[in-house]
Amino acid sequence: MRYVVGYTPTERGADAVALASSMAMAQGAQLDLVYAVKKGAPSAAEQEVQTAERQGLGQVPEGLEVNFHVREGESSAGGLIDAAVEFKAGLIVVGAASNGLFKRYSVGSVANALLHASPVPVALAPRGYQRKAPVTRLTLAVGRRAGADAAIDVAIDSAKRRGVPLRLVSLVELDAAGDAGEAVNAAHIHANTVLADAAGKLPGGHGASVIVAHGRTIEEAIDGLEWDEGEVLIVGSSRLAQKNRMFLGSTANKVLRALPVPMVVVPRDYERVGPAHEL
Repeated sequence: MRYVVGYTPTERGADAVALASSMAMAQGAQLDLVYAVKKGAPSAAEQEVQTAERQGLGQVPEGLEVNFHVREGESSAGGLIDAAVEFKAGLIVVGAASNGLFKRYSVGSVANALLHASPVPVALAPRGYQRKAPVTRLTLAVGRRAGADAAIDVAIDSAKRRGVPLRLVSLVELDAAGDAGEAVNAAHIHANTVLADAAGKLPGGHGASVIVAHGRTIEEAIDGLEWDEGEVLIVGSSRLAQKNRMFLGSTANKVLRALPVPMVVVPRDYERVGPAHEL
């Protein structure tokens, strides 16, 4: 199992390493720190590469296998995607843009490009994320519409393998619904249907729960939820995305603006090929 980490010797790079380390703990996952440079750009000075390598490797906790790579591509995002395909990685991890509020997201150009083109899940670390202890709970955002099977499967398998609770959250924007009561009820019905399916795929006694969060806006619904320090949110990409690619829909973008924990976005129709592709 391998995770590609988009690394630069910046705060954003440190956030990505911290999140990748947290998700890799107890997984036996190997981290591949990828220092991506644009094809045709002046070659990075040897001293700069050595400094980046030393700093990046120094941020990975002992006990995790890690390698450092310098990759050239048409873009930084392209270099990360090429590395993920070559290594058969199950995840690409990047930090949020440096101008975001503390522990909030402000998606920059590299992350945005990944969210439109990556064939594997992408994990986004909020600015200032420094937790490296193992993940303690996974939350899956479930919509009121059927679908998003790829994200559901990834969440169930990942929670089962890590032995952590799985929480299903359905978000309802009351102002966007004609009948608030009907919307909340429909969300409960769909979320509990997903929960029943998930429970059948998890070991007996494995913690699984469901909650419907609502507010005048999606951001208000997110703010009203309780979040563990070691939590990660999993969402599926928009149905507008091409097969096996990603595209964040309007709801996911609203979630991203308010979310205080890392987010993993799973491509539409994503299918893992063996254990190497597990999250």
